[in-house]
Amino acid sequence: MKIAFKKFLPGVVWFFIVLVLLFLPADDMPSVELSWLDNIYFDKWIHFGLFAVLVLFFCWPFYNSSFNRTERLHYFIKIAIVASLTGLVIEFIQKYFTAGRAFEILDWVADSLGALFAFWFCSRKFIKP
Repeated sequence: MKIAFKKFLPGVVWFFIVLVLLFLPADDMPSVELSWLDNIYFDKWIHFGLFAVLVLFFCWPFYNSSFNRTERLHYFIKIAIVASLTGLVIEFIQKYFTAGRAFEILDWVADSLGALFAFWFCSRKFIKP
């Protein structure tokens, strides 16, 4: 049982898009002076969405694969954990290596919640009973 690498290309491409976006120096980030965006924690929703899509793209190749239910579930768990840990590593890299960026625990929480949501969604939609 094997899945062709090309089926994972959307996930790989999205991973690099996420890296570029999260490693941009603070001065290169667009500045929006809308207080209502701060009130709804818009930046946390962005983190949530980036990581939810990341997990979704890496789980998608398993949708029509020959893996059984248990194998798919194990892969989905691993994908979600790796995505969450990637978010944590990115926060440390932002703190120590990205100009004007800092470690924000709530960003990592949003990353992890996005990964968890996508795991839940994929486990419901991509695993046939």
